[in-house]
Amino acid sequence: MFDVSISSQLKEAVTDFKIGVIYYPAISVSDLPPLIGDRLPLYYENIQLSLNDHPVCEIPGIKEWRGIFKKTGTDPSRYRPSQEALLRKIKKDGAPHFVNSAVDLLNFFSVQHSIPMGLYDATKLNTPIHIRIGTDDDHYDGLNGRTMHMKDKILSADSIEAFGSPIVDSKRTCVTGQTKQALQIVYLRPSMDSDEAHLLITKMAEMFTQVHGGTHELTLIQ
Repeated sequence: MFDVSISSQLKEAVTDFKIGVIYYPAISVSDLPPLIGDRLPLYYENIQLSLNDHPVCEIPGIKEWRGIFKKTGTDPSRYRPSQEALLRKIKKDGAPHFVNSAVDLLNFFSVQHSIPMGLYDATKLNTPIHIRIGTDDDHYDGLNGRTMHMKDKILSADSIEAFGSPIVDSKRTCVTGQTKQALQIVYLRPSMDSDEAHLLITKMAEMFTQVHGGTHELTLIQ
């Protein structure tokens, strides 16, 4: 299992900050099986319809994570939590971008539970991994095509550099069809109790391995 820790500075800013960490040592990434893939468009269509009556920023998980961003110095109207960005994309276009089975399933989890999360090619990571608040020195090439400057933003960093955040992840560690080992970081809602949080990451890990094969190792860090 990967060595992952939360910085004391982040814990001081967000007292109940917690993450789920799931390691998948042997997966096969392709397309989602029809049982899931064929149902996702209808699921997202229903989400799109529901957002006509419920503003995205008022969804409990979105509201809580916007508050977390403010506590760490991030303007959530300028840099949105990733699950909020997904929901706004669904509201506008009816669905997120479909990429591959791993990313598509992760996006489903994120929308379903209204929390940010990231999935990384584990062979491109160098331990230890720290979840902390960024400084002037932290930046990376994001999957959104922009250079992400991470000062005052929550990020994940390995021994090389920052590689992910609850906003957008890096190109360096992205999961592709060639990925065989993956690390998932689930940015849980601080308001969740430990039992609820552990059950949630367990269910996600089980569904992920049902789709991608292999086994999983997981831990709750708080």
